[in-house]
Amino acid sequence: MIRLPFFTPRESPIAALYGDIVAASRAPDAFRHFGVADDFEGRFERLAIVATLVLRRLRALGGEAEPLAQALVDRLFEDLDDGLRRAGVSDLAVGKRVKKLAQGFYGRAEAYTAALEAGEDALREVLARNLMSGRIAPADIHPGLLAEIEAWRHRLDAADLGSLLAGTTLSGD
Repeated sequence: MIRLPFFTPRESPIAALYGDIVAASRAPDAFRHFGVADDFEGRFERLAIVATLVLRRLRALGGEAEPLAQALVDRLFEDLDDGLRRAGVSDLAVGKRVKKLAQGFYGRAEAYTAALEAGEDALREVLARNLMSGRIAPADIHPGLLAEIEAWRHRLDAADLGSLLAGTTLSGD
């Protein structure tokens, strides 16, 4: 089959950024060493944390980054929708599940944003409640998890829009 360049689908400007978010959220240390459950809820919570950090940065950049923030959220929910369909959830149920996930995501984003602004104790509290599903006390949050979040935050705070869209900001490449 001959592929002509003008028939090749173009990547959206947020494809690399979304890939960076997914890769960071699936870092094995979180599941192997930090106590995050390697199940749908644990992976969703990790995705919510990383996406929240990126969305905070996009909002801070303002201007042309703002519509990209919405495109990023749209891409995230398209991916969740696709994942549910691949998992065998019926077409009728997918919409309801995605709506519930959206409510959960926005609630988590609000809680993580507030906790990031309030400091480490608040972050430990929200991580224990959401990411760890209440299985551990806030004081028992693994220090490596806190260091990972702080490293993401530091790299994102230093990133311009071009480096975010290159998709290497979270990994530090």
